[in-house]
Amino acid sequence: MMRFLFAAILMLTAGYGVDALAAAEGLATPWQLNFQPAASPVMAKFVSMHHFLLILITVITLFVFALLAYVCLRFNRKANPVPSKNAHNTTIEILWTVIPVLILIAIAIPSFRLFFGCVHTIGCTEDGKPANVDLTLKVVGYQWYWNYEYPDHQIQYDSYMKKEADLAPGEPRLLAVDNPIVVPVNANVRVLVTGGDVIHAFAMPAFGVKIDAVPGRLNETWFRAEKEGTYYGQCSELCGRLHGFMPIQIEVVSKERFDQWIEQKKKQLSSNNGAESVRAEVQQ
Repeated sequence: MMRFLFAAILMLTAGYGVDALAAAEGLATPWQLNFQPAASPVMAKFVSMHHFLLILITVITLFVFALLAYVCLRFNRKANPVPSKNAHNTTIEILWTVIPVLILIAIAIPSFRLFFGCVHTIGCTEDGKPANVDLTLKVVGYQWYWNYEYPDHQIQYDSYMKKEADLAPGEPRLLAVDNPIVVPVNANVRVLVTGGDVIHAFAMPAFGVKIDAVPGRLNETWFRAEKEGTYYGQCSELCGRLHGFMPIQIEVVSKERFDQWIEQKKKQLSSNNGAESVRAEVQQ
Protein backbone atom coordinates (compact mmCIF):
# COMPACT_ATOMS: atom_id res chain seq x y z
CA MET A 1 0.00 0.00 0.00
CA MET A 2 2.73 2.45 0.98
CA ARG A 3 4.72 1.60 -2.16
CA PHE A 4 1.64 2.22 -4.30
CA LEU A 5 1.01 5.63 -2.71
CA PHE A 6 4.69 6.53 -3.06
CA ALA A 7 4.60 5.58 -6.74
CA ALA A 8 1.43 7.61 -7.27
CA ILE A 9 3.03 10.71 -5.75
CA LEU A 10 6.13 10.38 -7.91
CA MET A 11 4.13 9.79 -11.08
CA LEU A 12 2.14 12.97 -10.56
CA THR A 13 5.19 15.16 -9.97
CA ALA A 14 7.08 16.96 -12.69
CA GLY A 15 10.09 14.65 -12.69
CA TYR A 16 8.15 11.43 -13.41
CA GLY A 17 11.19 9.47 -12.16
CA VAL A 18 13.05 9.91 -15.46
CA ASP A 19 16.36 11.68 -15.74
CA ALA A 20 17.36 14.09 -18.52
CA LEU A 21 19.49 11.54 -20.38
CA ALA A 22 16.61 9.06 -20.61
CA ALA A 23 14.25 11.79 -21.78
CA ALA A 24 16.64 12.70 -24.57
CA GLU A 25 17.42 9.12 -25.57
CA GLY A 26 14.08 7.37 -25.13
CA LEU A 27 15.42 5.02 -22.45
CA ALA A 28 14.08 3.49 -19.28
CA THR A 29 16.04 4.24 -16.10
CA PRO A 30 16.74 2.27 -12.92
CA TRP A 31 13.86 2.51 -10.42
CA GLN A 32 11.70 4.26 -12.99
CA LEU A 33 8.05 4.18 -11.87
CA ASN A 34 6.30 5.81 -14.80
CA PHE A 35 6.23 5.45 -18.58
CA GLN A 36 8.97 6.87 -20.74
CA PRO A 37 8.30 10.47 -21.82
CA ALA A 38 5.76 10.44 -24.64
CA ALA A 39 7.19 11.16 -28.09
CA SER A 40 3.96 10.63 -30.06
CA PRO A 41 0.33 11.79 -29.69
CA VAL A 42 -0.84 8.22 -29.10
CA MET A 43 1.61 7.70 -26.24
CA ALA A 44 0.59 11.05 -24.76
CA LYS A 45 -3.00 9.76 -24.67
CA PHE A 46 -1.84 6.54 -23.01
CA VAL A 47 -0.06 8.54 -20.31
CA SER A 48 -3.10 10.77 -19.81
CA MET A 49 -5.37 7.72 -19.52
CA HIS A 50 -2.93 6.13 -17.07
CA HIS A 51 -2.94 9.20 -14.82
CA PHE A 52 -6.74 9.37 -14.92
CA LEU A 53 -7.01 5.72 -13.85
CA LEU A 54 -4.33 6.17 -11.21
CA ILE A 55 -6.24 9.04 -9.61
CA LEU A 56 -9.52 7.14 -9.86
CA ILE A 57 -8.26 3.94 -8.25
CA THR A 58 -6.44 5.94 -5.58
CA VAL A 59 -9.70 7.65 -4.64
CA ILE A 60 -11.52 4.30 -4.61
CA THR A 61 -8.80 2.68 -2.50
CA LEU A 62 -8.83 5.50 0.06
CA PHE A 63 -12.64 5.44 0.22
CA VAL A 64 -12.73 1.68 0.82
CA PHE A 65 -9.96 1.97 3.42
CA ALA A 66 -11.84 4.73 5.22
CA LEU A 67 -15.09 2.74 5.05
CA LEU A 68 -13.42 -0.36 6.49
CA ALA A 69 -11.83 1.71 9.28
CA TYR A 70 -15.20 3.26 10.12
CA VAL A 71 -16.93 -0.13 10.23
CA CYS A 72 -14.20 -1.62 12.42
CA LEU A 73 -14.36 1.28 14.91
CA ARG A 74 -18.09 1.90 14.89
CA PHE A 75 -19.42 -1.64 14.82
CA ASN A 76 -16.95 -3.67 16.86
CA ARG A 77 -18.21 -5.66 19.85
CA LYS A 78 -17.12 -3.07 22.41
CA ALA A 79 -18.66 -0.04 20.68
CA ASN A 80 -21.76 -1.88 19.48
CA PRO A 81 -22.60 -4.70 21.91
CA VAL A 82 -26.08 -5.22 20.42
CA PRO A 83 -25.69 -5.87 16.67
CA SER A 84 -28.32 -4.89 14.12
CA LYS A 85 -30.78 -7.54 12.92
CA ASN A 86 -31.37 -5.97 9.50
CA ALA A 87 -31.24 -8.50 6.64
CA HIS A 88 -30.73 -5.95 3.86
CA ASN A 89 -30.76 -2.25 2.97
CA THR A 90 -32.33 -1.37 -0.37
CA THR A 91 -30.67 2.04 -0.64
CA ILE A 92 -27.17 0.67 -0.02
CA GLU A 93 -27.72 -2.21 -2.45
CA ILE A 94 -28.80 0.22 -5.18
CA LEU A 95 -25.81 2.45 -4.49
CA TRP A 96 -23.22 -0.34 -4.57
CA THR A 97 -24.68 -1.49 -7.88
CA VAL A 98 -25.13 1.87 -9.61
CA ILE A 99 -21.88 3.53 -8.51
CA PRO A 100 -19.57 0.76 -9.86
CA VAL A 101 -21.53 0.82 -13.13
CA LEU A 102 -20.97 4.58 -13.42
CA ILE A 103 -17.28 4.13 -12.64
CA LEU A 104 -16.94 1.49 -15.35
CA ILE A 105 -18.70 3.79 -17.84
CA ALA A 106 -16.32 6.61 -16.87
CA ILE A 107 -13.43 4.27 -17.64
CA ALA A 108 -14.92 2.76 -20.80
CA ILE A 109 -15.65 6.00 -22.68
CA PRO A 110 -12.06 7.37 -22.69
CA SER A 111 -10.76 3.83 -23.26
CA PHE A 112 -12.80 3.45 -26.46
CA ARG A 113 -11.74 6.91 -27.58
CA LEU A 114 -8.10 5.99 -27.02
CA PHE A 115 -8.51 2.71 -28.90
CA PHE A 116 -10.16 4.50 -31.81
CA GLY A 117 -7.38 7.08 -31.88
CA CYS A 118 -4.68 4.40 -31.87
CA VAL A 119 -6.24 2.44 -34.72
CA HIS A 120 -8.10 4.90 -36.92
CA THR A 121 -6.53 8.35 -36.52
CA ILE A 122 -4.47 7.91 -39.65
CA GLY A 123 -7.70 7.59 -41.64
CA CYS A 124 -8.73 5.69 -44.77
CA THR A 125 -9.70 6.65 -48.30
CA GLU A 126 -12.95 5.55 -49.96
CA ASP A 127 -11.31 2.41 -51.37
CA GLY A 128 -10.13 1.36 -47.89
CA LYS A 129 -6.47 2.35 -48.29
CA PRO A 130 -4.76 4.32 -45.52
CA ALA A 131 -4.86 8.08 -45.93
CA ASN A 132 -2.55 10.77 -44.60
CA VAL A 133 0.46 8.45 -44.82
CA ASP A 134 3.82 10.21 -45.21
CA LEU A 135 5.98 7.09 -45.04
CA THR A 136 5.45 3.33 -45.15
CA LEU A 137 7.76 1.00 -43.24
CA LYS A 138 7.68 -2.79 -43.45
CA VAL A 139 9.11 -4.68 -40.48
CA VAL A 140 9.94 -8.40 -40.50
CA GLY A 141 11.11 -10.16 -37.34
CA TYR A 142 13.63 -13.00 -37.56
CA GLN A 143 15.57 -15.06 -35.02
CA TRP A 144 17.19 -12.81 -33.88
CA TYR A 145 17.27 -9.59 -35.85
CA TRP A 146 14.94 -7.24 -37.72
CA ASN A 147 14.57 -6.58 -41.42
CA TYR A 148 13.35 -3.12 -42.45
CA GLU A 149 12.01 -2.10 -45.83
CA TYR A 150 11.00 1.32 -47.15
CA PRO A 151 8.77 0.36 -50.12
CA ASP A 152 8.40 3.97 -51.25
CA HIS A 153 12.17 4.32 -51.61
CA GLN A 154 13.24 0.77 -52.61
CA ILE A 155 15.40 0.40 -49.51
CA GLN A 156 15.76 -2.79 -47.49
CA TYR A 157 18.30 -3.83 -44.86
CA ASP A 158 18.82 -5.93 -41.73
CA SER A 159 19.36 -4.57 -38.24
CA TYR A 160 21.39 -6.43 -35.59
CA MET A 161 22.23 -5.57 -32.02
CA LYS A 162 25.72 -4.12 -31.58
CA LYS A 163 28.18 -6.16 -29.60
CA GLU A 164 29.55 -4.44 -26.54
CA ALA A 165 32.98 -4.03 -28.11
CA ASP A 166 31.44 -2.08 -31.02
CA LEU A 167 29.46 0.43 -28.95
CA ALA A 168 30.23 4.10 -29.49
CA PRO A 169 30.53 6.37 -26.42
CA GLY A 170 27.11 6.96 -24.92
CA GLU A 171 25.36 4.10 -26.74
CA PRO A 172 23.34 1.83 -24.42
CA ARG A 173 24.35 -1.80 -24.07
CA LEU A 174 21.85 -4.36 -25.43
CA LEU A 175 19.82 -1.60 -27.15
CA ALA A 176 22.04 0.01 -29.78
CA VAL A 177 21.94 -1.49 -33.28
CA ASP A 178 24.12 -1.32 -36.38
CA ASN A 179 21.35 -0.14 -38.74
CA PRO A 180 18.54 1.77 -37.03
CA ILE A 181 15.21 2.85 -38.47
CA VAL A 182 15.29 6.47 -39.60
CA VAL A 183 12.08 8.50 -39.91
CA PRO A 184 11.31 12.20 -40.31
CA VAL A 185 9.83 14.12 -37.41
CA ASN A 186 6.08 14.85 -37.49
CA ALA A 187 5.48 12.29 -40.25
CA ASN A 188 2.64 9.76 -40.19
CA VAL A 189 4.51 6.46 -40.47
CA ARG A 190 2.48 3.42 -41.49
CA VAL A 191 4.12 0.27 -40.13
CA LEU A 192 3.43 -3.16 -41.67
CA VAL A 193 4.64 -5.93 -39.36
CA THR A 194 5.11 -9.66 -39.92
CA GLY A 195 7.35 -12.52 -38.81
CA GLY A 196 9.78 -14.52 -40.91
CA ASP A 197 10.02 -17.62 -38.70
CA VAL A 198 8.32 -17.47 -35.27
CA ILE A 199 6.15 -14.88 -33.52
CA HIS A 200 7.95 -11.69 -32.52
CA ALA A 201 6.58 -8.33 -31.32
CA PHE A 202 7.60 -4.87 -32.49
CA ALA A 203 7.49 -2.54 -29.47
CA MET A 204 8.53 1.09 -29.05
CA PRO A 205 7.47 2.38 -25.59
CA ALA A 206 8.00 6.10 -26.25
CA PHE A 207 5.65 5.90 -29.27
CA GLY A 208 2.96 3.77 -27.65
CA VAL A 209 3.53 1.04 -30.25
CA LYS A 210 3.42 -2.70 -29.55
CA ILE A 211 2.22 -5.15 -32.19
CA ASP A 212 2.86 -8.84 -32.87
CA ALA A 213 4.93 -9.96 -35.86
CA VAL A 214 3.17 -13.19 -36.85
CA PRO A 215 4.44 -15.40 -39.71
CA GLY A 216 1.92 -15.51 -42.54
CA ARG A 217 0.02 -12.50 -41.27
CA LEU A 218 0.49 -8.80 -41.94
CA ASN A 219 -0.38 -6.60 -38.96
CA GLU A 220 -0.54 -2.84 -39.24
CA THR A 221 0.04 0.08 -36.89
CA TRP A 222 1.25 3.66 -37.14
CA PHE A 223 3.05 6.38 -35.23
CA ARG A 224 3.98 10.02 -35.54
CA ALA A 225 7.12 11.02 -33.65
CA GLU A 226 6.86 14.64 -32.56
CA LYS A 227 10.36 14.99 -31.09
CA GLU A 228 13.70 14.46 -32.77
CA GLY A 229 16.02 12.06 -31.00
CA THR A 230 16.97 8.42 -30.55
CA TYR A 231 14.41 5.97 -29.20
CA TYR A 232 14.83 2.36 -28.18
CA GLY A 233 12.51 -0.63 -28.02
CA GLN A 234 12.80 -4.40 -28.03
CA CYS A 235 11.12 -7.54 -29.25
CA SER A 236 8.33 -8.13 -26.73
CA GLU A 237 7.32 -11.69 -27.58
CA LEU A 238 9.40 -14.62 -26.34
CA CYS A 239 10.89 -15.92 -29.58
CA GLY A 240 13.75 -18.20 -28.61
CA ARG A 241 17.21 -18.35 -27.10
CA LEU A 242 18.32 -14.82 -28.10
CA HIS A 243 14.97 -13.10 -27.65
CA GLY A 244 16.58 -10.51 -25.39
CA PHE A 245 19.14 -9.58 -28.05
CA MET A 246 17.01 -8.12 -30.85
CA PRO A 247 16.49 -4.46 -29.90
CA ILE A 248 14.84 -1.74 -31.98
CA GLN A 249 16.37 1.68 -32.51
CA ILE A 250 14.57 4.55 -34.23
CA GLU A 251 16.27 7.78 -35.20
CA VAL A 252 13.83 10.68 -35.56
CA VAL A 253 15.39 13.42 -37.67
CA SER A 254 14.38 16.48 -39.66
CA LYS A 255 12.90 16.07 -43.14
CA GLU A 256 16.13 17.38 -44.68
CA ARG A 257 18.32 14.92 -42.79
CA PHE A 258 15.92 12.09 -43.66
CA ASP A 259 16.17 12.89 -47.38
CA GLN A 260 19.96 12.92 -47.09
CA TRP A 261 19.90 9.56 -45.30
CA ILE A 262 17.71 8.07 -48.03
CA GLU A 263 20.18 9.11 -50.72
CA GLN A 264 23.16 7.85 -48.73
CA LYS A 265 21.44 4.55 -48.01
CA LYS A 266 20.57 4.04 -51.66
CA LYS A 267 24.18 4.62 -52.66
CA GLN A 268 25.42 2.28 -49.94
CA LEU A 269 23.06 -0.51 -50.98
CA SER A 270 23.79 0.06 -54.65
CA SER A 271 27.55 -0.19 -54.09
CA ASN A 272 27.01 -3.51 -52.36
CA ASN A 273 24.76 -4.94 -55.08
CA GLY A 274 21.63 -4.39 -53.04
CA ALA A 275 22.90 -6.26 -49.97
CA GLU A 276 23.72 -4.54 -46.72
CA SER A 277 27.41 -5.01 -45.93
CA VAL A 278 27.44 -3.59 -42.43
CA ARG A 279 26.12 -6.42 -40.26
CA ALA A 280 27.09 -7.25 -36.70
CA GLU A 281 27.42 -10.86 -35.65
CA VAL A 282 24.72 -11.96 -33.20
CA GLN A 283 26.08 -12.19 -29.70
CA GLN A 284 26.56 -15.84 -28.79
